[in-house]
Amino acid sequence: MKYIMIIVQILVLYLFFLVGTLIQNLLNISLPGSIIGMLLLFVLLQTNVIKEKWLATGANFLLTYLALLFVPATVGLMDYLPFFKGKGLITIGIVLVSTILVMLLSSVIGQGLIYRNKQSQDKNREGGIGA
Repeated sequence: MKYIMIIVQILVLYLFFLVGTLIQNLLNISLPGSIIGMLLLFVLLQTNVIKEKWLATGANFLLTYLALLFVPATVGLMDYLPFFKGKGLITIGIVLVSTILVMLLSSVIGQGLIYRNKQSQDKNREGGIGA
């Protein structure tokens, strides 16, 4: 039963991709359909139309194997080695700097969310004790 639930949740996530692609094609937007679908999912999660727990197991399954999904793209870069020739050090530098920036920004946002969540829980406890 667990595997059926994972498959259904992944299909729902894929449905958001398809809807995003459909919106992109209908409105002739230059934004990729996958991004539109992700934004649509984000809005529905934030408005509690869709609960996180409804998709959590399937999303965690995909995240577990996410690294494997990048292998074909990385191997595909081998076809473009002449493009990187002579600019390899610049490319490596850009990748390193952007990776560090993403890691720093993610940690700052994560810490901010944890702090905000803790503040919210503290307020709820204080309000619950006096009430």
